[in-house]
Amino acid sequence: MLTAFARAFRTPDLRKKLLFTLGIIVVYRVGTHIPIPGVDYKSVQECVDQASGNQGLFGLVNMFSGGALLQITVFALGIMPYITASIILQLLTVVIPRLEALKKEGQAGTAKITQYTRYLTMALAILQGTGLVATARSGALFSGCTVANQIVPDQAIFTTIVMVICMTAGTAAVMWLGELITDRGIGNGMSILMFISIAATFPSALWAIKTQGSLADGWIEFGTVILVGLVMVGLVVFVEQAQRRIPVQYAKRMIGRRSYGGTSTYIPLKVNQAGVIPVIFASSLLYIPALIAQFSSGTSGWKTWIEANLVKGDHPIYITLYFLLIVFFAFFYVAISFNPEEVADNMKKYGGFIPGIRAGRPTAEYLSYVLNRITWPGSLYLGLIALVPTMALVGFGANQNFPFGGTSILIIVGVGLETVKQIESQLQQRNYEGFLR
Repeated sequence: MLTAFARAFRTPDLRKKLLFTLGIIVVYRVGTHIPIPGVDYKSVQECVDQASGNQGLFGLVNMFSGGALLQITVFALGIMPYITASIILQLLTVVIPRLEALKKEGQAGTAKITQYTRYLTMALAILQGTGLVATARSGALFSGCTVANQIVPDQAIFTTIVMVICMTAGTAAVMWLGELITDRGIGNGMSILMFISIAATFPSALWAIKTQGSLADGWIEFGTVILVGLVMVGLVVFVEQAQRRIPVQYAKRMIGRRSYGGTSTYIPLKVNQAGVIPVIFASSLLYIPALIAQFSSGTSGWKTWIEANLVKGDHPIYITLYFLLIVFFAFFYVAISFNPEEVADNMKKYGGFIPGIRAGRPTAEYLSYVLNRITWPGSLYLGLIALVPTMALVGFGANQNFPFGGTSILIIVGVGLETVKQIESQLQQRNYEGFLR
């Protein structure tokens, strides 16, 4: 990886792209520290210090915003509305025939779906920004803080509208910065911003574990976390690169005097075909009951049960539901993102077949069989990786922001591998010896 970056810096045009990407990252990180109008910055900092890293229900969104959510800054919502909009459009593509037809139109259809994603991102930004401002005004953003009600001193309607507009504009700016990295940088802009947001919280979380430790002034806990992190990174890299290659043979076709086809290739089915999406789905779904209980008044039985069983991450019921939801969403997302019948029809159209399997329906059934077989270990792997923060909570009393948690480590490793592949592919295009022979 370091060799690829070194070679990229020695290439003039790639060096410009890397420096441009670094400049956009600096702008993004500066924006995460600019508070919006109407917020008492001193009260916010006091509440953040009193929270001591325990961010409760807002931990996931705060992680994706690089710590900007609880600071209530211009980029408080971060990249989360765009991620949510992209997932919603991807799910609707399977349900709505119009979106499915656009997806098959190629570049023009993809551009139209991207435009719909932007519109939906703005709508979600307005909705989430309004919810965040209402939460901050009520004092529920920092439930244990003594000055939580003073975060928004002026609760006039005009001030609220200005705060929501600033957050929505910040989300539009983040989306624009990501597209700039995609067009003029090294590519994969939104994922890189997500990578930077998560990586920015690592130093403070690691140092908090060291300061809160008791063995050898906290260095034993610090070293243990680093060791566990290295093991997890190696495991995630190994599984993310693992794939089941299904061989495909294309028959020869004579068109005029030329012969086409007759090649051998394969269909790569990854063990973790769903990526990090099931973990995000499961986390978001488990946050909904706790969020409803937090904003409801009174002491009803259902609220007491939710607060006792579905709020604490180390509770057995929470752990069981979290694991089962990850497994379920892994199968669900794979089922809607990979269509064996469509793949089988395309293979049949171009004269391709799997050796030993007839084209058409038998090919689709075989692909479904193989996909289900490899999704089981992939879903179990996701569940085990996601439960590492919970095991850390039970093991040596780490807080909810354990730096090498399941979602964060999956995103960081996945984006890192994809970025290195893109840099290597661009290097290969400029130094491919096959063109010179």
